[in-house]
Amino acid sequence: MRSYVYKNFVLVAVLVMLAFTILGGVFVGMGRNYMLRDRRSALDSNAEELSRLAAAYAREGDLETWEFRITLSAMAQSSGSHCFLTDRGGTVLVCSERAIYCAHMGRNVGSEALSALRASGSYSALSRLGGLYETERFVSAVAVRAEDGTALAYVFSTADVSGVLKNWQTLLSIFLIASFGIMVLLLAVSFVSLRLGTRPLREMAAAALKFAHGDFSARVAVERNDELGALASAFNQMAESLERQEKRRSDFIANVAHELKTPMTAISGFADGLLDGTIPREQADRYLQTISDETKRLNRLVRSMLDLSRMESEGPEALRQKSFDLSELLLRTLLLFEQKINARGLDVDAQVPEDPMLVYGDADAINQVIYNLLENAVKFAAPGSTLGLSLFKQGEKAYVSIRNRGETIPPEELSLIFDRFHKTDRSRSADREGYGLGLYIVKTILGRHGEDISVTSRDGVTEFVFSLTLRQK
Repeated sequence: MRSYVYKNFVLVAVLVMLAFTILGGVFVGMGRNYMLRDRRSALDSNAEELSRLAAAYAREGDLETWEFRITLSAMAQSSGSHCFLTDRGGTVLVCSERAIYCAHMGRNVGSEALSALRASGSYSALSRLGGLYETERFVSAVAVRAEDGTALAYVFSTADVSGVLKNWQTLLSIFLIASFGIMVLLLAVSFVSLRLGTRPLREMAAAALKFAHGDFSARVAVERNDELGALASAFNQMAESLERQEKRRSDFIANVAHELKTPMTAISGFADGLLDGTIPREQADRYLQTISDETKRLNRLVRSMLDLSRMESEGPEALRQKSFDLSELLLRTLLLFEQKINARGLDVDAQVPEDPMLVYGDADAINQVIYNLLENAVKFAAPGSTLGLSLFKQGEKAYVSIRNRGETIPPEELSLIFDRFHKTDRSRSADREGYGLGLYIVKTILGRHGEDISVTSRDGVTEFVFSLTLRQK
């Protein structure tokens, strides 16, 4: 994952640099063109102003006076340009340079500029003016006209291209340096942020590798309140769920092995004793009966495990839910325990309404719930005590209460009583045939119905209460 993150970071860095390069190129081009247009416009304005000034001097006297030359030099210096005046043939007469003799005086500006000036009265181009300058310059020229409109002379305002771009290049250098610095800072901040932002992902990847090797104790530190923090929290919840499931799986295997070990040991030992003659033939029937009982116990255990597997794999939609009379189902199931109740000398306190109480659910599954609870209540009730059975409704729910008097279940056992294969010591001694699945099956069936069950045990009275939804009229 680190390689993937770094590759993506490098890609982002390249894209950012490319974007800055493109942006810088566009900025350079647009800025350069803007500055050139601005400079050319300034030269054009300067040439127009010089033309009007030269026309005024022409009306008052000679254009080649020192006064006009000084004025020309002052305007050239203030505008940062080179200015000069030519006659109608293009020969330089007056130059803005303040030397007594200027090297440009007496030279010709070339036919290209003269042709344009004679045709339109103005000229604007990037030119060397027929060799007057060694390098190309911006040139703006305007005719100096008399009052009748005839051209008396031509004024030129020129600027060096390198001089025009010098300030721009300085600005461009500052821009590029600042842009590079900002880009480096942005990439550094992005890299640090990326490292910090992907740390939970790296921790999750490391934890997932531990999960693959059977270690479910790894957790991810939750230090954020954003989406990654929520993902890390959800990952930890998943890890806890996996750890619990792994513990349940280990406990399940250990419990199954424990439950299978006792009957299989008995079956194997008695069978070997019968075969090798250790057990006398006259006692064979008694030990064969024991083998048969243990075999039936194994069969019940396997059948219960298959039922549990089926219930856990099926969803609530597999239930055959319909309305049925819960009062009738309770009394009918209670009659099945008549012989066991009489054998233990129990009294029955059945507070069941005579009128039907219609509930909604799977009647066969609820019958198994009631059967398992009654079986436990009869089995662990003290001989000669009272077995209680109540049915009442509250709001939109019907509640069934099954209670007996016997030994009090310790508080630490109550939270585990519905766990798969869980037995209290009292259960193991009192019921050798039990295998700790009855209450787990009860909890599973009611859970599939969206209902719940609770248990209390105080002063020798243990009571189970579960709910069912009443049928709506």
